[in-house]
Amino acid sequence: MTREDIVALFERRQQVMNHHDVATLSEMFSEDCVVESPTAGGTIHGRRKNEDVWHAVFNGFPDVVFSAEDLVIDGHRAVWITETHGTDTGGFLGLPPTGRPFRMPVVWVCTLDDGRIVHERRIYDFTGMLMQIGVLKAKPA
Repeated sequence: MTREDIVALFERRQQVMNHHDVATLSEMFSEDCVVESPTAGGTIHGRRKNEDVWHAVFNGFPDVVFSAEDLVIDGHRAVWITETHGTDTGGFLGLPPTGRPFRMPVVWVCTLDDGRIVHERRIYDFTGMLMQIGVLKAKPA
């Protein structure tokens, strides 16, 4: 992939994510992709498992939006930094909705091959997000 191809892929990805289009988003990943994600509870293998994670996110946070902040490209690898925000109105991970918003940066470390993402590591403060939406409470020091 050229640098321009990678830039176009991530621009398209942001549009698709913000339209909550799981089918099109899924096609951006290889069939045998590996995704490391706190929301998935660790490492998942395969496009279909990745779709399940996206459904959980979009169902739990129907208004979630991803804003691109930076894209760093090095050969067939890319690091995409986004600001993500939404409101827990759908109930996240089977819990009752809290109606509370969250905002957090997310770093997506990706390896690309043949126009698709073959490996992705999603880095974000999952515990902090759960605290923002009121699922976890901080214990005073």
